[in-house]
Amino acid sequence: MEKKKKGIQMPHTVAILFCCLLFVALLTYIIPAGNYNRVENETGTTVVDPNSFEYTDSSPVTPMGVLTSISNGFKGSASILALTLFSSGSIILLRKIGVIDAAMSALARKMEGKGIWVIPVLMTVFALIDNFIGTPELCMIYIPIVMPLMFRLGFDSITTMATVVLGSAAGFTGAISNPFTVAIGQKVCDLPLYSGWQFRIVVLFVVLLLGIIYVMNYARKVQKDPSYSSMYMADAAKRAEFLGKENNQTLTGRQKAAGIYAVIVFVSAMVGIIAFHWDMPEMTGMFLLMGIGAGFISGMGTRQICVTFIDGCKETMAGVVFITLARATYVVMTEGNIIDTIVHGMAGMLNKLPSQLTIVGVLLAVTILNFFVSSGSGKAVMLFPLLSPLADLCGITRQTAVLAYQFGDGFTNMFWPTNGVQGACLGITGIPWNKWARFYFPLLCIWYIAAIAFLLIAQAIQFGPF
Repeated sequence: MEKKKKGIQMPHTVAILFCCLLFVALLTYIIPAGNYNRVENETGTTVVDPNSFEYTDSSPVTPMGVLTSISNGFKGSASILALTLFSSGSIILLRKIGVIDAAMSALARKMEGKGIWVIPVLMTVFALIDNFIGTPELCMIYIPIVMPLMFRLGFDSITTMATVVLGSAAGFTGAISNPFTVAIGQKVCDLPLYSGWQFRIVVLFVVLLLGIIYVMNYARKVQKDPSYSSMYMADAAKRAEFLGKENNQTLTGRQKAAGIYAVIVFVSAMVGIIAFHWDMPEMTGMFLLMGIGAGFISGMGTRQICVTFIDGCKETMAGVVFITLARATYVVMTEGNIIDTIVHGMAGMLNKLPSQLTIVGVLLAVTILNFFVSSGSGKAVMLFPLLSPLADLCGITRQTAVLAYQFGDGFTNMFWPTNGVQGACLGITGIPWNKWARFYFPLLCIWYIAAIAFLLIAQAIQFGPF
């Protein structure tokens, strides 16, 4: 009879998120309520007036308010939840048709003996996508596609998650032209749009290279000894599914046509994001169009398409819960009116730091705030009206302040449990947050050391134009 292992068992990801929710609710009783006025600047962007902060009447969130924040969090996350569910349903439809498994099997056969090199290729692709369009939400779509390939090459679910989300994080953080961090930050700071791109190319290269080396080193160990993975037992069902379903069948003409159609729709969606500034509602519609259209083209009946689509949606229900609880945390802070107070307090502390440490303080402040407000654009319009004059007073260039913001926002997006996209990805892969955090934390430290080095260099060379 197998003895149960003794020791402390880490709580489930849902329990961790609920504890975060209770923690921020407690903060509404401790941190005074306060508000900044929002104004429209010369470029038409709504920003915080840095001189308008005032304390307001305390508004702590009641126990019932905590409970109702979950429903409100669901409502506030509607667009990302729809994208999560509908993209998953469509991808499962494509897998049912056979085109994804056939493509992944063919790629696995071609990569036999050198499969480790698929990691830098994929991480670079995901990094470049987020470098230009800044949509880490697409990670939820990439993971179900990449996962069969990773298992067939001898890797695990952590390698799958790392390849997708850390490639995305490297591109989002070291971005040359991310519209949600670089563009908004430079716009609010009155910097020329996408100026300083030469320095950020070096940043992107180094950050991505460090991430690739880290993930490949882990993947080699798993490939050599699968039991090295902390997900070895949990991945058993996935290994059985993906390794026991080697796809050597020849696709029919209709299946091939369905695959071509899906690629065309996906490329059209990418063009829509870049050219027409599509957001999640448009992406959700395109993935619905992709899945249903491919199903009919392949010869599936209406009932079969509906049943398969619903089954695909069921696979991401854990991610839906994670996203909802993460959003509920933000709802509680908003109702308690403590977000502006936290920002005001951080700005005050940064003012007191020695000038040579101020830029590192900006990095740490954004990192901490990212736990509470995961939206890159949301934090940008809150912080930059404060960071811009602070940088001027401390002899730091505004361009360096934008770079510090990129680092503080991007690296922890896939670490803090309050980030909804990370929660969805964990739900899809089945990885508990504590196991993911244990894997990612060493790389996070490496990336932060590199970030501090880049910021000190930027400060030394007066990275500009100003």
